[in-house]
Amino acid sequence: MKPAWAFLAIVFLISWVGGIPFRSHALALFPVLILSVAATGIGCAGFFDGSRGVRDLWKRQTRWDLGRWYALIFLPPALILATLFFLRATAGPPFAPNFFPIGLAFGVPAGLFEEIGWTGFLLPKLSAPLGWKRASVLLGVLWGLWHLPVIDALGAATPHRRWLPAFFLAFVVLLTGLRIIMSWAATRTRSIAIAQLVHISSTGSLVVLGPKAVTAGQETIWYAGYAVLLWIVASTILALDTSEAD
Repeated sequence: MKPAWAFLAIVFLISWVGGIPFRSHALALFPVLILSVAATGIGCAGFFDGSRGVRDLWKRQTRWDLGRWYALIFLPPALILATLFFLRATAGPPFAPNFFPIGLAFGVPAGLFEEIGWTGFLLPKLSAPLGWKRASVLLGVLWGLWHLPVIDALGAATPHRRWLPAFFLAFVVLLTGLRIIMSWAATRTRSIAIAQLVHISSTGSLVVLGPKAVTAGQETIWYAGYAVLLWIVASTILALDTSEAD
């Protein structure tokens, strides 16, 4: 577990301590955080596993022959739309989906760079002693907590003020469910690329489809709704996947 804890210590130090000067400009911290996860993953792979570790990271990064697994890319937007259409029908117009295509660009760097570290390096290190199921839950929670310095810059209803704790909780639960799905796909395919694509899809879809005129409370509700649907999928995977012994 030493490599895993070393990786986590570095990325959390950069995120939580390095983020202090950016508290009033959280968006400026995003490029630093995203790149630091990738750089730390590659650096730790080289330090702990030598050239073999870096080659293995590259091999899994370039595994693109994924066949039916590509269908997972459409899962996040489908679940987000299901959440928003349900809330639009039951709670009113503020929950109507937006359509902001350029928003997909927000997901591309996050998915491409972060997953080199989270899925490429950290997931195998946690899975070795814990199994991929427990590792993915732990990784999901840690991934959510890692966002703490920039959490109030996320979404359309910033700042969230009194809703911030509830929004952060919904966000962490959302990311944990998503992480289980990504880890399952990455473990089954031995591909970092599938995790990158699902990450891009979810982050991008949150920006592309997220309602633009919601209050902080309404945004918290629809994030929580998306989290519930992700967890329905994730729980089904955890229950039905028999690739590891309990």
